[in-house]
Amino acid sequence: MQEITLSSKTNKLEQDPYQYQLQSVENPELFREMFPYTETPKIAFNYRRVPENMPDDIFITDTTFRDGQQSRSPYTTEQMVHIYKLLHKLGGPNGMIRQTEFFVYSEKDRKALEECLALGYEFPELTTWIRASKKDFELVKSIGIKETGILVSCSDYHIFHKMGLTRQQALDKYLGIVEMCIEEGLRPRCHFEDITRADFYGFVVPFANRLMEMSEKSGVPIKIRACDTMGFGVPYPGVALPRSVSGIIYGLQHYSGVPSEMLEWHGHNDFYKGVVNATTAWMYGASAVNCSLLGIGERTGNVPVEAMVFEYASLRGHTNGMDTRVITEIAEYINKETGYDIPPMTPFVGENFNVTRAGIHADGMMKNQEIYNIFDTEHILNRSAKVGITNTSGVAGIGYWVNEYLRKKDMQPVEKTHPLVQKLYAWVQEEYDGGRVTMISDGELEKMMFANWDLLEK
Repeated sequence: MQEITLSSKTNKLEQDPYQYQLQSVENPELFREMFPYTETPKIAFNYRRVPENMPDDIFITDTTFRDGQQSRSPYTTEQMVHIYKLLHKLGGPNGMIRQTEFFVYSEKDRKALEECLALGYEFPELTTWIRASKKDFELVKSIGIKETGILVSCSDYHIFHKMGLTRQQALDKYLGIVEMCIEEGLRPRCHFEDITRADFYGFVVPFANRLMEMSEKSGVPIKIRACDTMGFGVPYPGVALPRSVSGIIYGLQHYSGVPSEMLEWHGHNDFYKGVVNATTAWMYGASAVNCSLLGIGERTGNVPVEAMVFEYASLRGHTNGMDTRVITEIAEYINKETGYDIPPMTPFVGENFNVTRAGIHADGMMKNQEIYNIFDTEHILNRSAKVGITNTSGVAGIGYWVNEYLRKKDMQPVEKTHPLVQKLYAWVQEEYDGGRVTMISDGELEKMMFANWDLLEK
């Protein structure tokens, strides 16, 4: 029977002609035309567009201590506690960094979790992550947290080939662990792993429906984290499921009644779409996007926390209390204290993100920084715009470098025709004429500047 109901979201009568039930299949649905494996994955369009539905409250959740530790040397307990404090500072008083999740398998991770709990911060709320097993559940049921993530793989790649189960067996296993969490007073957060290769109507929607029924019956909110585990998500309108980000978010809301505040997107960057996919999830109805600091995570990484900080500010016109200058503090700490080398071209945090080396660009920077700087990086990120000195920097590049140095010393700037600038420029040219191929370091320039300091008096 076709049901017509008045939607509380749109205030329109809507027709849901079909209630999706679990589709048991003998053979896994691997979408081979879309994912041929020996070829590049295909982006298919069916031109079904869904309405944008950005929630009133959108925010960031963090997986630095979980997914972020799966692709690098593990943090020490002390490092995790310090980074957690920085996350709290970055998120601000309104809890824009709403939650962060921890592993609980090692003593080190459990100790870090306990020390972070002892700080008493409201935000980020501390949560955990477990596999859908009774053994894992025993680790978290009495640890003192209120919510735990549960890995519930939903593609047939995982259900059939990794776990060796049928869809019904997987569903029963997942629901059993969720029930245990509810009975112990824990809020479950179900991580729909590999959702962008899953049978959306045959497994994802029926599973989500059962979870929403359990939530309504128990009065316990159950979150769904849509995990683009392999980075196959696509943000373009009209893309066919299971790759459509907007289709996934809309479908979970429309067919399963998942509230925005219970919807979270977790993306990877395998096809360079991590950030735009996360933004798309916000725009189509997910309140939360799950990220890691500096984008550190499995394979190509997760969506960077710092990227979504600026996506939020761009979309809403303000930072809602986030302290963007802490981003630089975080990057410097992770680099110096943990030995992680940040790729120099990384936006917002890389060594070269606001450095120009071309002479013509440096000339523009001398006249007005806005010409070649994305925004006031000194004010917003505590990172002044710089020039790197190479054989292409020209006299304008040398002039800009000298004036930045003088500015920090509260000294008056000089013209690029000044004898000191000309002297340094001549030295740089000699270096490269002699066969040098590396960039001139700040230390080398300072040494030459001090050797010719008397020229400032002329």
